[in-house]
Amino acid sequence: MDTPLVLLDVDGVLNPLQRSPGYQRYRATPNGVTFRLLLNPRHGPMLTALAEETGAELVWASYWTDAANEWIAPRVGLPELRAIPIPPRDPVYSYGGWKARHVAEWIGERPFVWLEDEPDVPDALATGPTLGPHLIVGVDPEEGLTEAHVAQARGWLEQLRERAR
Repeated sequence: MDTPLVLLDVDGVLNPLQRSPGYQRYRATPNGVTFRLLLNPRHGPMLTALAEETGAELVWASYWTDAANEWIAPRVGLPELRAIPIPPRDPVYSYGGWKARHVAEWIGERPFVWLEDEPDVPDALATGPTLGPHLIVGVDPEEGLTEAHVAQARGWLEQLRERAR
């Protein structure tokens, strides 16, 4: 079986809309555009442990693409990760629909867990190409990633590993 992937979104997942305890404010200017960020330095160790303990690989699945390695990863304690190439959105598609289309093409039939806040991603994936086993962990963009989301991903990845034995 291929190494399962844990797909990470940035905005709404690692960068929620509301500040909660543990989050720090930052500014980022990828491509000369300034963004306000709320990031939690506990997320990196939590996600790294998830990947190490389940044999999964962390991958950016965000419109930030490779810029996440410069602006997000060091601030949350993640190493440099591969990034799924997602071009600027075609306005014919929703944000989640456009992203899901490119994620599905890149993933193929590899198993994956996707930590994502766009509510239309599951429907967009269902109408795309055939995918391997996967789980979309829906994250509330107001609160962002929690330990419960990581526990849900961990449980699914552990079940996947048990079935592969």
